Amino acid sequence: MKITKSDGTVEEFSKEKLEASLRRSGAASDAAVNIAEDVARGTREGATTHDVYRRAFALLREHRRTAAARYSLKRAVLEFGPSGFPFESYLAEIFRAEGFDASTDRHIRGRCVEHEVDVVLSGRGEEIYVEAKFHNTAGFKTDLQVAMYVQARVEDIAARLAGGEAGGVPLIRGMLVTNTKFTSLAIEYAECQKLEMLSWDYPAGRTLHDRIEAAKVYPITALSTLSRGEKASLMTDQVVLCRDLTRHEDALARAGVRGNRLSEVLVESGGLCDISGVSAPPALPE
Repeated sequence: MKITKSDGTVEEFSKEKLEASLRRSGAASDAAVNIAEDVARGTREGATTHDVYRRAFALLREHRRTAAARYSLKRAVLEFGPSGFPFESYLAEIFRAEGFDASTDRHIRGRCVEHEVDVVLSGRGEEIYVEAKFHNTAGFKTDLQVAMYVQARVEDIAARLAGGEAGGVPLIRGMLVTNTKFTSLAIEYAECQKLEMLSWDYPAGRTLHDRIEAAKVYPITALSTLSRGEKASLMTDQVVLCRDLTRHEDALARAGVRGNRLSEVLVESGGLCDISGVSAPPALPE
């Protein structure tokens, strides 16, 4: 049967692809098969990928909460928009986990003009100037014009440094990052120019999704034990990462998360980030 993707294109529904996605999220093999079969039985011609996701997520949440959280990761990042939390600040945390020094909202002088750079990475004898393009709609793609702009900006900065205005010049390169996808022309141009690009599904084997998983820098918006309002409250308090929740029980209390619910949230976040020493929640009263 045909289903409609978030960008409006149509593809064949693949039960095997859904199974693989569920297993990557941490579902047991038999559970992944059963959930995929259940979703396939309930999916009709003309359904959307969001319909498929919503049903699979609900079933996966009953099986294993941490797997559901990982399965919802793409949509969890999309929630940064309404929350008002800067996408570039989240990227900085990922890069720090990879060993870079990272700073945000920098103003860097080029040979011709000054540039506002979302994230500047330093380390390994290089500096990387990152342009972060956040979209709160999964179907939106970052296009060729943005890639050309980033390349021109890096060339302008590199030209100033090459002119001798700064001593000990590091290797300079640019990076364009989006939480959704790139157009094919943007990718073609970047590969020709050797401009590094990072999106939810590019480059293969080193995608944004892959790097979040490797660094275990999971946002609280992925947690199934928190309501949308509770997540928004925590974001307002600048509590964004699951790994930080144990240090911010005061912010959780302001969000209304207390008692048994607090234990449930901490167990889910601890399991997601592999944090040891978090005990199971006490049983609820009959």
